[in-house]
Amino acid sequence: MRALRWGLPLAIFAVLVGFLFVGLFRDPREVPSPLIDKAAPAFALPVLHQPERKVAGADYLGQVWLLNVWASWCVACRVEHPVLVELAKSKVVPIVGLNYKDKPDEGIAWLAQHGDPYTLSVVDGDGRVGIDWGVYGVPETFVVDKAGMIRYKHIGPVSPEALQQTILPLVRRLQQS
Repeated sequence: MRALRWGLPLAIFAVLVGFLFVGLFRDPREVPSPLIDKAAPAFALPVLHQPERKVAGADYLGQVWLLNVWASWCVACRVEHPVLVELAKSKVVPIVGLNYKDKPDEGIAWLAQHGDPYTLSVVDGDGRVGIDWGVYGVPETFVVDKAGMIRYKHIGPVSPEALQQTILPLVRRLQQS
């Protein structure tokens, strides 16, 4: 009776410690997205620099493109921004910015100060499109293929290594298919 009384709680504790131990060796930026290999959520949002003009995700069908979720208030966005500016100079892939839960005038000023790597940025002031895309926080970057399917999601700042080792090889492969 005594073994049963302590055995079950001890077994539960051991299982929890096991989960914790496994979790310590996982990269928190590699959260699997349920949207991978699914159609990118539709959107039609005003362009940051031309609010009277709306752009939809469907406008990019037929080409591979990146959606980068950013905001002027985002500290981590400053870390990845030079990487995106350099990528934009190469003209390898269009980068669409999703200005997330930001004030448009602050977003415009931030891009003027730090450089604008985006083909264009759209304004997601209330964050609803970000929710549709499964955004956990900013920055996040998605690779979308020619058919409008999400093929990759990068959580956190894009580093030069992530760009060279993962994102650009995937973009080139998708552009050739």
